[in-house]
Amino acid sequence: MTVREDTPPAPPTDEPLKAEDWAAALMMAALCLITFANVLVRYFTDESFAWTEEISIFLMMAMAMAAGAAAYARDRHIRIEYFFAGGGAARQRRLAIFSALCVLMFFAGLAVLGARMTWDDYRFAETTSGMSWPKWPFTIWLPLLSLLIVARTAGLLKRSWSGRG
Repeated sequence: MTVREDTPPAPPTDEPLKAEDWAAALMMAALCLITFANVLVRYFTDESFAWTEEISIFLMMAMAMAAGAAAYARDRHIRIEYFFAGGGAARQRRLAIFSALCVLMFFAGLAVLGARMTWDDYRFAETTSGMSWPKWPFTIWLPLLSLLIVARTAGLLKRSWSGRG
């Protein structure tokens, strides 16, 4: 991630973020490797690995969620800087708290709905469309990573509430 020169450094976090950083990097590497392998196989044999699309979609979702958790913990999430930076410290603090509460509610809801979807995938023995693999081992990561984002956002909310974020 490139940070502009006029961007202040991220505030310190209460929790280590190396797990999310490494997970996102490893998922990106795996995504690159399987996509490259698929390109080579398709070029030399006019065939395709059918499983690469299903794995790639899963890796992109999981990578985005892991990176999102780290971004929220570092207070590097997407926001409209015009409104945030346009006011004083009290306004920035209120907006940060409001933003964190909105994200908490959204990802808590996503965790609940994702858990229900995973349970349905397991209960009804849903399979992936390409390879007919069980779907629940893929969908279970949506609620788990949503809960990770909730936890990281709760840390940001705690720091914002106390005036440290």
